[in-house]
Amino acid sequence: MRHRYWLPVPAPGIFFMTCAAAALCGCAVGPDFHTPAAPPTDHYLAGTPVQHTAGAAAEVGQAQTLVVDQDIPAQWWSLFHSDPLDALVRTALHDSPTIEAAAAALRAAQEGYVAQRGALFPQVSGQFEVQREAAPGAAFGLPELGTSTFTLFDAGVNVTYNFDVFGATRRQLEAAAAQSEYERWELEGARLALAGNVVTTAITAASLNDQIAATNDILATERDQLRIIVRQRDAGAAAQVDVLTQQAQVSMLEATLPGLQKSLAQAGHRLAVLSGQTPDHADTAGLTLSALTLPTQLPVSLPAKLVRQRPDVLAAEAQLHSATAQVGVAIADMLPQINLTATLGGVSTRLSTLLASGNTFWSAGADLSQTLFAGGALWHRKLATDAALDQAGAQYRTVVLGALQNVADTLYALQFDAQAVEANQAAEQAARSSLEATHANLTQGSITYLDLLNAEQAQAQAISNLEQARANHLADTAALFVALGGGWWNRPAHVR
Repeated sequence: MRHRYWLPVPAPGIFFMTCAAAALCGCAVGPDFHTPAAPPTDHYLAGTPVQHTAGAAAEVGQAQTLVVDQDIPAQWWSLFHSDPLDALVRTALHDSPTIEAAAAALRAAQEGYVAQRGALFPQVSGQFEVQREAAPGAAFGLPELGTSTFTLFDAGVNVTYNFDVFGATRRQLEAAAAQSEYERWELEGARLALAGNVVTTAITAASLNDQIAATNDILATERDQLRIIVRQRDAGAAAQVDVLTQQAQVSMLEATLPGLQKSLAQAGHRLAVLSGQTPDHADTAGLTLSALTLPTQLPVSLPAKLVRQRPDVLAAEAQLHSATAQVGVAIADMLPQINLTATLGGVSTRLSTLLASGNTFWSAGADLSQTLFAGGALWHRKLATDAALDQAGAQYRTVVLGALQNVADTLYALQFDAQAVEANQAAEQAARSSLEATHANLTQGSITYLDLLNAEQAQAQAISNLEQARANHLADTAALFVALGGGWWNRPAHVR
């Protein structure tokens, strides 16, 4: 759609000045922004890249394959195939005040950019004044006329236009656009961080649920064993020390439950708050590790692609863009400024004849201004923007290096997590076999209850270690999706 802007000034010179200045406005002083170069590497880790992790027979311990440059789904958490987890993330993304605040900041930046665009166009203002006056004839040398009372109407339209010859306004607009981009990536980063926190907290809650369930199962067995030993003591087949030893084992297991239950309650409270709800809405009942599927195909984006995917890197790039534009603004402020002004209006004692012939007036003018001395303020302001640009460049490189480290740490963690699950799975199986053998030998009288106590403690610890290793494996898998940017680019455009 073509817009027409009318300048109500009957002065042909203004038109030609406008055309001349428009020709000059094609340039903008200061450095132009260019997207930073990609990291000079194609690898995250030293040595030969690992393509497969170790595998275990545990429910959450399958081998994983690292697929270079595989894309990431927008809803990456759905790869864990857990309906309760999907519901938690969906609710959090919809109801979290953190997301609401980031979205509001983006809207504010976008509106600020649109407002800044107004500086590119002529600024038109209108005025209308009504004055009631009494003028004595003596003021005009005619005292015999007495005092005349009249109403004076004054109306006019004022137009001002700044010729952006050196691009100060356009650089300010560029900086505002960059700020809007920064807030966009801050929102995207908030979404990603929120989803990652929900997933890892849910995995922690699932692990705690499993540890509590396993501890209760072991407690049930130990309490049954205690009842058997008590009957044996009463029958003279066992000593009181055996009863006390078994009671100590039961008490030790019971003592582990409050800590697990406290941690589970805290995880539930955190999930509720992340979802924008009060802690009394905490619900972790449906979360178990067995209900989560470990993704076996893991994407690994190349570093050059990573910097175009990570919201924090893109936000740092937007800040670098804004700092670049501010250098241009500072340079333009040291150069001449050209402004056009025009006024058209009328003055009359009657509203009906306000624009009648002889009552109208107009004026047009142009001014060229140049700061000649400001105590060095403009020059040092320019130096300050240079320093801010250097700072933004260094911060951008810091964020990029941190992103590369984040992915590298997660890839290493996944390798060791898989090994840990495999080792703890073997340890748990060995502890279970040892306990079964110990029970059999105790029946035959070849070992003492102290040996049984040690075997039971070893099995309980092995189960706890396995559950924690499985949870770490799941959490670090989620961390990889977060480290790679979370797949926001595959989300439908209307919800970005």
